[in-house]
Amino acid sequence: MVSGTIILRNQMERIEQSRCRELANSSSFYRTVYSEIEEVGWEHLGRLSGDLEFVSFRVLDEKGRVHCMEIKLDKNYPSSPPSISMDVPYIFNLKWSTNSRLKDLLQQFREHLEKLQEFWIILDEIDKSLWIVDTKQPSRANACRQINLGNDCFIVLSIHANDPKSIPECRFMGSDPTVNSLRKTWQRNSKRWNKDKPFLENVVNLLETQLPRRPIDHQNDVQQVECGICYAQSLPVDDELGAMSGSGTDYTCDNISCSRDFHSICLGDWLCSITTTRQSYDVLFGNCPYCSEPVAVRINNAKR
Repeated sequence: MVSGTIILRNQMERIEQSRCRELANSSSFYRTVYSEIEEVGWEHLGRLSGDLEFVSFRVLDEKGRVHCMEIKLDKNYPSSPPSISMDVPYIFNLKWSTNSRLKDLLQQFREHLEKLQEFWIILDEIDKSLWIVDTKQPSRANACRQINLGNDCFIVLSIHANDPKSIPECRFMGSDPTVNSLRKTWQRNSKRWNKDKPFLENVVNLLETQLPRRPIDHQNDVQQVECGICYAQSLPVDDELGAMSGSGTDYTCDNISCSRDFHSICLGDWLCSITTTRQSYDVLFGNCPYCSEPVAVRINNAKR
């Protein structure tokens, strides 16, 4: 089944390439865009408009997070720089000249993602450790987290993307006397913040209290370890599965409101059946079958 779906996806990709080649014969703009997409690699392509004036690329960062950059081109490209948008807290200053190409734009994007790793590591730690109000995983561009203290009291932390280890801006919400007490304690202890200490340890030290984790009834059932695709806890014992034989789930959706567990081999097979899935080397890029958030799985995890 896997080989058949991979062939189908490759056929769809060839159709898209054929369409672009036909456009490339009609004007220099189309020829330029087509050649530069080929230079970047079709496996990184997310979306492409019919007139080639809109294109998006998917990039996997060093922690395995999937990021998308959307690019708007006009007919004067590359004389006119492209317009870009991306799911990041701030956009980098685009370096562009008439000799620049889409591959240069993606390289700047990758360098920008590298600078933001510490910022996202801290946010991921907050999301996993505390009682976050958001019902859906916040955007990667969102630097704020609203934390539930219980009894309709909340604290809002705004992390500085340029300096994530620095003391965040902090707002307290609610009428409970506890909120007023915590606000005064934070202000009194603000100079204790130490950038050499873990972020959450600093927060606890300033507040002089532990922040609550999500109650059990607000969390996904921790006993739920069945794969979201095959609905089994463990893969079958089969020599063809190699090191994966008899193993449990090993991939979890990053969306904290979803957090579905999968066997990476099952998720890989499912992604291969979707024509919109993209492949770069041994990594498949697609969307979670439950929440549609981006997922990326290494297909060589299936056999070792």
